[in-house]
Amino acid sequence: MNYTELKTNIEDICELTFTDAQLAMFTQQAEQKIYNAVQLPALRKNVTGTATSGNKYLSVPTDFLYVYSIAVIDGSSNYHFLLNKDVNFIREAYPVATTTGLPKHYGIFNDDAFILGPTPDSNYTFELHYGYYPESIVTASTTYLGDEFDSALLNGALVEAIRFMKGEPDMVAMYDKFYAASMVLLQTLGDGKLRADTYRSGQTRMQVM
Repeated sequence: MNYTELKTNIEDICELTFTDAQLAMFTQQAEQKIYNAVQLPALRKNVTGTATSGNKYLSVPTDFLYVYSIAVIDGSSNYHFLLNKDVNFIREAYPVATTTGLPKHYGIFNDDAFILGPTPDSNYTFELHYGYYPESIVTASTTYLGDEFDSALLNGALVEAIRFMKGEPDMVAMYDKFYAASMVLLQTLGDGKLRADTYRSGQTRMQVM
């Protein structure tokens, strides 16, 4: 389903004409909820970056949603996967910023940076495997979500539209139910494929029926 088809479907089901700004709002609100609720295997990226000696912070990509793994690559090209810890744990474990070494832990410090522990004792290359927030169907016209899981996107947008219309409670409940059912299917696919990452989850692959 492309964006033109999505807009038509929203208006046909609601039996109402919306402005372009309203349709974009319904759609982007639905996308935001979906992408933050489900880890979709197709929406992954691998990037590399450099942490400099004495700097315990590592920049976060602008389209970052969540981490699959972070590895530091040492001088012998060996990968050392970092363990995710709370920021407070890292601050307590490494209270002195001048305590340096090969980083073992990372935490999400804020929207712009990871915090590392211990502070790097040299310039290191890091590889980040992460889930990303893709371009909205509003501007891209077609997206993975629209092509592969249009029911979740449509039902999510309809929930937003009907609430905007101040629809009857039974109608709101009905489309909430439709949206929830489509999200269960989407979650099942995401969970099943994520189980293939045995390092991250310690679980074996589960076939999605």
